[in-house]
Amino acid sequence: MASSLLTRDQFREAVFARDAHKCVRCGSTGQDAHHIIERRLFPDGGYYLGNGATLCGPCHLDAESTTLEADALRTCASIADVVLPPHLYPDERYDKWGNVILPNGQRLKGELFEDESVQKVLRPVLHLFTNRVKYPRTWHLPWSESVNPDDRTLDIGTVQSWEGKDVVITEKMDGECTTMYRDHIHARSVDYNAHVSRDYVKALHARIAHEIPDDWRVCGENLWAKHSIGYSSLPGYFLVFSIWDGLTCLTWDETCEYAEMLGLPTVPVLTRGVWSQSLAMPAVDRDTCEGYVVRPREAFTLSQFRLRVGKYVRRNHVQTHGHWMRSHFEQNGLR
Repeated sequence: MASSLLTRDQFREAVFARDAHKCVRCGSTGQDAHHIIERRLFPDGGYYLGNGATLCGPCHLDAESTTLEADALRTCASIADVVLPPHLYPDERYDKWGNVILPNGQRLKGELFEDESVQKVLRPVLHLFTNRVKYPRTWHLPWSESVNPDDRTLDIGTVQSWEGKDVVITEKMDGECTTMYRDHIHARSVDYNAHVSRDYVKALHARIAHEIPDDWRVCGENLWAKHSIGYSSLPGYFLVFSIWDGLTCLTWDETCEYAEMLGLPTVPVLTRGVWSQSLAMPAVDRDTCEGYVVRPREAFTLSQFRLRVGKYVRRNHVQTHGHWMRSHFEQNGLR
């Protein structure tokens, strides 16, 4: 039952029954069947026994504010299997609201962070949040050919909902996802260790950082080093694919305009227009192109990312053995 979806009433009854109607933290009479991970993060409401814990009133307030953490609640309720929304990943540690908790205790802003009600309830822990935002993993399109076991794939209904909407389809570049702020730079992980492949983008960031507004971030591919695909005629070694104002991604036209102001090229556009089945499979060079990414032309929020952005990766695009950072360094070329 822990992994079976329940109705709201079944959820409450099952959580209370498992916990003997006692608060799992202090042992007093239980008052609330608390969602360990916020139900709004689940596409189905998150009414799973493994996502619930019985709490008294005061402990429930602590859990909502996350001063009582999700991991501690699972321990108190003897929950062994972590239940997460499908777009969150088991190798991360999350608070109730889907914000990532770093090993040092700091937190990264998640998709619900800017919600007014969430801001109010998180007030006791707001000092723990950094302005860093981990770039979300892009879900595969249903016809993507290279899907790893830990990857996620969009359902066909989500993709069909794009019909009639303006989209931009860009080349998926084989580089390192990199985020630049006014005061920091990092790859997909916010920890950013020194490596020869990162020397160029670090120097580039030092030159342009003062032009990035506070709370904005510029995201792109660091293509200084060859990964699996070697490039010989790049327009630059850092190609922008999105720019964010807080948790909102700028429109594609605004992204291009601001990238040009910074003197940065964007990733190549394969095609753009109104989404349809005929637009869904742009021609790609299977020898030199990893795949493509579809995004809306309009602005969208971090919470919409997993429903509005998708990628296609061709089969067998990885031809190298071992991680590229531990391999012989080979520099890509500019045109």
